[in-house]
Amino acid sequence: MSRQHRNVTRRELLTTATAGAVISSTACRPKTGTVSGNATLPAVLGGQPVRTARFPPWPVFRQTDENAVLPVLRSGVWSRDKVVDEAEIRFARLMGAKYCLATCNGTNALVTAVRSIGIQAGDEVITTPYTFVASVLPILLANALPVFADIDPDTWQINPARIEAKINPNTAAILPVHIIGGICDMDRINALASKHKLKVIEDACEAHGGEWRGRKVGTLGDLGCFSFQNGKSLTCGEGGAVLGNDRALLDRCYSFHNMGRPHGGITSRNGQGHVMVATKCRMAEYQASMLMTQMESFNAESARRSENALYLTQKLQQIPGIVPRKDYPQVTHTAFYYYGFRYKKDHFGGLSRASFIKALQAEGIHASTGLGVIEGKPINKEGCIEDALQSRVYQKVYPAAKLAAYAAANECPESDRLVQETAGFHQSMLLGTRQDMDDICAAVTKIYENRVKLAARL
Repeated sequence: MSRQHRNVTRRELLTTATAGAVISSTACRPKTGTVSGNATLPAVLGGQPVRTARFPPWPVFRQTDENAVLPVLRSGVWSRDKVVDEAEIRFARLMGAKYCLATCNGTNALVTAVRSIGIQAGDEVITTPYTFVASVLPILLANALPVFADIDPDTWQINPARIEAKINPNTAAILPVHIIGGICDMDRINALASKHKLKVIEDACEAHGGEWRGRKVGTLGDLGCFSFQNGKSLTCGEGGAVLGNDRALLDRCYSFHNMGRPHGGITSRNGQGHVMVATKCRMAEYQASMLMTQMESFNAESARRSENALYLTQKLQQIPGIVPRKDYPQVTHTAFYYYGFRYKKDHFGGLSRASFIKALQAEGIHASTGLGVIEGKPINKEGCIEDALQSRVYQKVYPAAKLAAYAAANECPESDRLVQETAGFHQSMLLGTRQDMDDICAAVTKIYENRVKLAARL
């Protein structure tokens, strides 16, 4: 074989292969759970699926979880008490923060953080358009204006180069979101915040254990927020947390989440009553009991997800039209709620993303489009924003010209493209074996090999 042929990449071989050709790489060969028969015909067209075995379930409960919950149930003390206190200490230690406040869920962790740093009507908060709606609702609930800076198309995170142009005298904070396994460029974001005297609230609700230069996300800004919702990589069904290193700021968060009652250094002017307009979003004791036992296996599970994601990325990026998300070089540990890649349909004979995902699911790979966006709309074009802009409060607080120009000023074309191309799967699949990762790759390869046939029939 000539040098030229020896150096042909697998991507090039796939590109030039005819539909239905067999890939020689054993790394993407279906083994586990494969049914004998016509393995080359896509399952969605009547062939046998790559796998019938199930991926690891999530969430996972063990005897230790039951042992932790039952004493709380029997105690009759279900509302916030000593178990929540202990969970806060343990989670702060796990993430490398000085202080932690547990909340009833991640959305209310963000609400608490936004309100506790003083965000209110007339303020602007810069954030990403590529996120779940829970990142934006706390800004709107404070009657503040979310301002969207477009994303880095490679890492999928908010692009610091797009942030500074959005800063004006009304800007009060930056809310970066570590999304879909990635971590934002916190060096540049913090530098911008310092330069313009802005607060930074990290939305780390999907990024438990992720590290930037060896430091855990959620500890890199003024406050960091987490979710322990059912699907998250650390879960107690529902729950959230706010992390920080400023005692006075965390005292304010505590007061806000507890109906404005005085706490620590936060007291009312006359020494009586409630300190501030606030809400009640405390974590329950039984939630905290599960959270602590789930923490025991977290580091090992996080390591497995990262190892399998790295292996899978190395395989998938060789398939034309599959473009996995990249990390900044300063990321020292990845964390996942969702493993994502771009699906480029032009490389798949025009096969739509919906049909690609349908074909993957038929092969036993439970894929989705991620983020929970409705009708493919990015967050900067969500109905909740339009609802806020048309409200009496916003009409009174913000100039009419600003509201009229809002949509055009917040166009984010890179995010728009990514929303239309995202495909991937839940983090629990990354807890599988190396063979499970090979099955994912084999299913994508099988669809690619049959792209012309699938595009014609789906």
